[in-house]
Amino acid sequence: MNTPSLLILAGDGIGPEVMDEVKRIINWYGDKRDMEFDVTEDLVGGAAYDKHGTPLTDETMAKAQEVDAVLLGAVGGPAYDNLDFSVKPERGLLRLRKEMDLFSNLRPAQCFDALADFSSLKKDIVSGLDIMIVRELTSGSYFGEPRGIFDLPNGEREGINTQRYTTSEIRRVARSAFELARKRSNKVCSMEKANVMESGILWREEVTWVHENEYPDVELSHMYADAGAMQLVRWPKQFDVIVTDNLFGDLLSDMAAMLTGSLGMLPSASLGVPMENGRPKAMYEPVHGSAPDIACEGKANPIACVLSFAMALRYSFNDGAEADRLEAAVEKVLADGARTPDLLGPEDGTPISTKAMGDAILAALDASL
Repeated sequence: MNTPSLLILAGDGIGPEVMDEVKRIINWYGDKRDMEFDVTEDLVGGAAYDKHGTPLTDETMAKAQEVDAVLLGAVGGPAYDNLDFSVKPERGLLRLRKEMDLFSNLRPAQCFDALADFSSLKKDIVSGLDIMIVRELTSGSYFGEPRGIFDLPNGEREGINTQRYTTSEIRRVARSAFELARKRSNKVCSMEKANVMESGILWREEVTWVHENEYPDVELSHMYADAGAMQLVRWPKQFDVIVTDNLFGDLLSDMAAMLTGSLGMLPSASLGVPMENGRPKAMYEPVHGSAPDIACEGKANPIACVLSFAMALRYSFNDGAEADRLEAAVEKVLADGARTPDLLGPEDGTPISTKAMGDAILAALDASL
């Protein structure tokens, strides 16, 4: 197989800073593990708008369709708040997801032992937490039509977003969740609002169909999404894999993120159908935003972006051993006490910089050889 190709879209805010540390790790794999990557870089979000007047050019979109995986940093910031909705930085991200047909968004929530005390929940509730939220990413209320803001005859305005799903859209993301569960604890919980939404009824029926006809060996349960939110903060370790729609997945995964102590710790993978070489269409990005208030100050935590590259090793390049190596390096660094500002309380000592955290991870990788 040819040298694996990566397109890096660092984006806005802290995106370039955290991505710099990932690029150093990519180079480490080339130097120390004889794993070369064909890396190209381009613009997305506000950075693309500043140069091209659009959050994602057609040329960049074409590159994203051709590579084995896209690594994305973050998009957005207050400088773009007053732009027309059609050219806001987030539209670039949504276009990538939609046109690459990245329907399965994997958002792990893992609480490292060294950070268990940093969670807002009690240590015994989160210690050892390791769950995976599978969020449908290309349909639902974020993409459904009709949508928009409309003037009404009585002088009022009306905002409309349409929640819609089809059988095939639900079944394919359900299969993704069941496949993951087979490699974990063999347990899936599907979350929707079948009690008040027709799309929720369809979701429950179709997930049940996939379970009964294709994955009867996997344990399946159903839960209303609001009850699921409550259970995530009550007893999160009851879950293994959660599968849910686009809107609820957005909310629930951010909630699960805080169980671990910081958004700066959580990676994500967005996967589509396999390409001709067998690798899935894929984009990897940290869950956190662009954090413009700390951009260019060396305060950003690069771990979520680093762990996103570990997910690329695992899911795009089928190298679970090297993904384990990188994740273990992160865990060692945290166990040794390295902390960026987001991982420290006001009386917890002196934080290290973004680059210093990258240095520590590289040193731990060296020690693993």
